Amino acid sequence: MTILFDEILEQPAALQRLLDGETANIQKVAAAIRKRAPRFVMIAARGTSDNAARYGQYLFGAHNRLPVALATPSLFSLYQSPPRLTDALVLAVSQSGQSPDICAVIAEGRRQGALTVAVTNDTASPLAALAETCIDLRAGPERAVAASKTYTTSLLALAMLSASLSGDENQRRLLDRVPAAVSRTLRQAEAVVASAAGYADAEACVTIGRGYNYATAFEIALKLKELTYILAEPYSSADFQHGPVALVQDRFLVLAIVPEGKPAAELTRFLDSLRARGPRLVVIASRSKTLSLGGTAIPLPRGLPEWLSPIAAVVPGQLFALGLAQARGLDPDRPRGLTKVTRTR
Repeated sequence: MTILFDEILEQPAALQRLLDGETANIQKVAAAIRKRAPRFVMIAARGTSDNAARYGQYLFGAHNRLPVALATPSLFSLYQSPPRLTDALVLAVSQSGQSPDICAVIAEGRRQGALTVAVTNDTASPLAALAETCIDLRAGPERAVAASKTYTTSLLALAMLSASLSGDENQRRLLDRVPAAVSRTLRQAEAVVASAAGYADAEACVTIGRGYNYATAFEIALKLKELTYILAEPYSSADFQHGPVALVQDRFLVLAIVPEGKPAAELTRFLDSLRARGPRLVVIASRSKTLSLGGTAIPLPRGLPEWLSPIAAVVPGQLFALGLAQARGLDPDRPRGLTKVTRTR
């Protein structure tokens, strides 16, 4: 179909390669972190990787009780006024490892004596060379401009690091379920791509998630913007009710991500109440009750815990964005004005 479609389908294999090939290294990285006992985590990233960092905020906060901040790279590069990083774990997530501003965060972290870790798909990159230690995403070459397998492997790498830090054997076992869960999600790949055709006239939409899948809302919104050129804005359901809900009226497009987990009941009630405004609802969910609220319902596999659900939940969003681009007569492999590697300073 397209290069992007092929790479979306490659994700279970990429995730399995990461589990098979990087577990021992991640355990060593976790041991180094425990030895240094950082008081907080600073994560530096841009674009898709920044959405993986949002996932990391929830993950390291909930499972490892670590405060997590998202870095402001321009403070390090443009303004040259970096914050104090004493007793920090400075973690950079970058698929290419090429962006100078992300490299600047790691370089400053090392200068201040912080423990630095790079999570990247290119272990020969400038970022990997600057960091004290490196986690290889093992996603293989990603030819499509829009990231797919490097995003889901970034999520899994962070989940593996968090589980290694906690030393929780049950968490470690649950990681092994991820490739199969993504494979089950991909069984409906062609149907999800086809379902997007009914929304080809949309010019704006919101994507809604909460908790661990707040990151998923951001990543799906990014895919919609870069592939379809519609204005897509991500929100948590809580923030959305504090004003932006006024956007929703007859036939306004709303895409909601509602896997199993603590936010599911609240999100289901919210979507039910939203229907009175007459939106077009695309629902990516595990529960049949939640799925019944959508004009388009995309089921998620059951059995994956909430903290791992973003790795599977983003996949229907990737497919929907691809299908919507094609329905609008666009080439998802050649989004305008974009290149695979973006270097910001």
